[in-house]
Amino acid sequence: MVQGPGVARTLPLWESDDGANEMKDGIKRIVDQVFEADCLEFLKGVPDNSVDLVVTSPPYADNRKKTYDGVPVHQYVDWFLPRAQELLRILKADGSFVLNIKERAVKGERGTYVLELIVALRAQGWRWTEEYIWHKKNCYPGKWPNRFRDAWERCLHFTKQKQFKMFQEAVMVPTGDWAEKRLKNLSDTDRLRDESRVQSGFGKNVSNWLGRHYAYPTNVLHLATECANRGHSAAFPEALPEWFIRLLTRRGDVVLDPFVGSGTTALAAMTLGRHFIGVELNPEFVELARSSIAERESTLQQAGVRRRRNGHQRARSANRSVPQRLLRSQETGA
Repeated sequence: MVQGPGVARTLPLWESDDGANEMKDGIKRIVDQVFEADCLEFLKGVPDNSVDLVVTSPPYADNRKKTYDGVPVHQYVDWFLPRAQELLRILKADGSFVLNIKERAVKGERGTYVLELIVALRAQGWRWTEEYIWHKKNCYPGKWPNRFRDAWERCLHFTKQKQFKMFQEAVMVPTGDWAEKRLKNLSDTDRLRDESRVQSGFGKNVSNWLGRHYAYPTNVLHLATECANRGHSAAFPEALPEWFIRLLTRRGDVVLDPFVGSGTTALAAMTLGRHFIGVELNPEFVELARSSIAERESTLQQAGVRRRRNGHQRARSANRSVPQRLLRSQETGA
């Protein structure tokens, strides 16, 4: 995998704007907009190999019929595959496709259509690279006689090839308070590779954590659901697409959500300095997304003015010149 080293560079690789992610002319006309359209028809007009990341949460089978018409469970795979075929065509070779989805329970039994979809997507040419779990920390309450409330959803990661863009350093997390106490007094065993007592082949050298302040995360994302859904019954939290955008793209890349809803993915992309393309069939959601994007754009522009002003003041006080793009990267993060 291609990974950003995050060292010996003025900007980390995922912050780079060196032109390596230059857009094709055909894609320039449609970025940073939300379109009212059926994504199947819209995607046919998007150039080949022009999108860096697709992250989306499509309508779940037979769910929220008041919001969507509802796709029957037995038709879901056939309904989704033509759209996935277009996504496969327009995604760059080193791009990624993240699908947030969860099978529903019908008559006391979980459906299998998501599992069937995974198999069908692999047959279509996708590589099922990873499965992330979104743990919903504030999941909806409820009680059923044969199961407990839903507290997680799948985020399926597909790629076109084994080698793809992935910037793991961009999503590292603090090691936590445990490190200070645990590493304060290391034993002789802590300074060697301590093999597992159950002979699993795994082992650890605790001393390797000395001087480390960040660690790589797991594939379980602990995020609260979207409480203020802004008029949309199925909005996921902005932190969810934001995490994958950080992990799988860099500044200037193009992020597509073919079921953009109220615009959550677009908001995350533009806030992180990526281009976005949103497609939504429901006209009310289209207006909602456009309104939210305009509001966020205004906020970001105002914040940009403040950052530049503060940056100039700090530069003058230090009697040195600092490139503005570096100041912006330092203050806004990856």
